[in-house]
Amino acid sequence: MIEVTNLTKQYGDHMAVDHLSFRVEKGQIYGFLGPNGAGKSTTMNIITGYIAPSEGTVTIDGKDIQKEPEEAKKQIGYLPEIPPLYVEMTVEEYLEFAAQLKKIPKAERQAQMRKVMEMTGVEDVKKRLIRNLSKGYRQRVGLAQAMLGDPEVIILDEPSVGLDPKQIIEIRDLIRRLGENHTIILSSHILSEVSAICDHIMIISHGRLVASDSPEGLKKLMNHSQELQLTVKGGEAQLCDVLNKVTDVSSVEAMEAPGEGFARARAVSEEHADIRETVFYALAEAKLPIMEMVVHEKSLEDIFLELTEGVQPGEKERKKLFGPRKRKKSSEGGEAEPADGSTEEADEKQGGI
Repeated sequence: MIEVTNLTKQYGDHMAVDHLSFRVEKGQIYGFLGPNGAGKSTTMNIITGYIAPSEGTVTIDGKDIQKEPEEAKKQIGYLPEIPPLYVEMTVEEYLEFAAQLKKIPKAERQAQMRKVMEMTGVEDVKKRLIRNLSKGYRQRVGLAQAMLGDPEVIILDEPSVGLDPKQIIEIRDLIRRLGENHTIILSSHILSEVSAICDHIMIISHGRLVASDSPEGLKKLMNHSQELQLTVKGGEAQLCDVLNKVTDVSSVEAMEAPGEGFARARAVSEEHADIRETVFYALAEAKLPIMEMVVHEKSLEDIFLELTEGVQPGEKERKKLFGPRKRKKSSEGGEAEPADGSTEEADEKQGGI
């Protein structure tokens, strides 16, 4: 449905989008994730034809957005992060104005307006001035505008930003319903929202695509190493010593004990190794009764942070993305230093583009 090829956008010395390529298949909900300044909004603005790329192409249903803009844009409904509303108009007036701009035939306008107002739940406020509506209703009006003309693709940039929990749930349910008949591209910072409603997730960092898969596929891909959190009856030093000697354990880190006479530690396996059985027998032999054994799996938040932190623009050798870095085996609480003695610093925060 959408094909983005070698897309680049440069503002002076700043590379907002860096040779980005991906495909969006018909009939799915895509989550588009990235930290502030990653290039998400710039990419969306290029896809919708609001701005031109420095290099690369975008085709919508086979139509180039630069060479055939009118035909390509007919396939797209767009809701920017700040909806482009005329607040001195009523909801009904605004939607009729938007329908005229989209060149919807006069005979079809009222029917389409009624349909999108009903779907977005703004029919009851259609006679009210937009300036008097709440943030949630303004967002709904913006979404209704995006849906006019029955576009094949609907692009939503932070559709739930600034909404209260009830409004977020309502917008989320509406997006699910839209996904039954439309292709959706959704940009959001609420990772639980993306995980709950998206069929496919794309993660962008410094203008580059660093991951593209289903939520389940990403978790499976990123959970190469197994992490066990163990609580035993015994001493901390003995627990760490036993775990350090277990085959396929790559790192051990002591944790705060739940009480006197108990010890707790985190053990991380080598890639693709299941250490649960070996750890059980090693602790049994050492007469350290296991009170609790928990397998920790990475959440979407963990995956997002691992993929987007430390990837610097222009670097030729990418940071190894999959699996935890080896750390010095420690018997003290807190996070151990990386095995190579280096430190990881968070990327400098940049304003959104």
